Amino acid sequence: MSVLIVIPARYASSRYPGKPLVSLTGASGQGRSLVERSWRVAGEVAGVDRVVVATDDDRIRDAAEAFGAEVVMTSDQCRNGTERCAEAHAVLGGGYDIVVNLQGDAPLTPAWFIEDLIAGLRSAPEADIATPVLRCNGAMLAGLLEDRRAGRVGGTTAVFGAGGRGLYFSKEVIPHTGQAYAPEAPTPVFHHVGVYAYRPAALAAYGGWPEGPLEQLEKLEQLRFLEQGRNVLCVEVESRGRQFWEVNNPEDVPKVEAMLRQMGAD
Repeated sequence: MSVLIVIPARYASSRYPGKPLVSLTGASGQGRSLVERSWRVAGEVAGVDRVVVATDDDRIRDAAEAFGAEVVMTSDQCRNGTERCAEAHAVLGGGYDIVVNLQGDAPLTPAWFIEDLIAGLRSAPEADIATPVLRCNGAMLAGLLEDRRAGRVGGTTAVFGAGGRGLYFSKEVIPHTGQAYAPEAPTPVFHHVGVYAYRPAALAAYGGWPEGPLEQLEKLEQLRFLEQGRNVLCVEVESRGRQFWEVNNPEDVPKVEAMLRQMGAD
């Protein structure tokens, strides 16, 4: 099954304008933009046929081409990364069996998250879309809860039922536990990793569906699939000792840079 990775990148974010071009300094002291770090992750994923950056902004196009990425220009009317991936797939002429949306705000995403995601979708013919989830330990859960107490929109959490079928995704921390956990202790909360693998037919249909009330409230694009009754597969992935965090706010930049230094990642 042929696989296309699309890295959707837009400059005009209301929450963090210019985020794809924000530079993160790694262990060697060299700074690389978020979009370049995402592109480098994509290049480490086994079994991928093509990687493109999809954008509507000339600044992002120029930066991406400068570090060697293939760029697909898309409309400024795309409402989210899924719509941008659908347009990029169409512009490229379609034909891929799986389209992966690697969002550019998670530079710590290990390649095996994406490999496990692709394998999960391949083995679940009933699923329209698959997305990774990572069980939080006590330290990760504390970070999510601290973001909410501070009024920051931090990571997304996921709940799912039998067979990994997604039930809901939220920027609130769900499920509620009311318990305290040691930093390394496992918790019942799963951090949603912002990567998606789509069947082309479901991806092509997505743009024609209206935004439902849950997507409008949460501002989470995957909820449109759930509101349309589509099967969203949650694939549990393992950290293997790696730290994981996303760049959702400017305050996340030093946190992620510290993790890069601790891992010795350039």
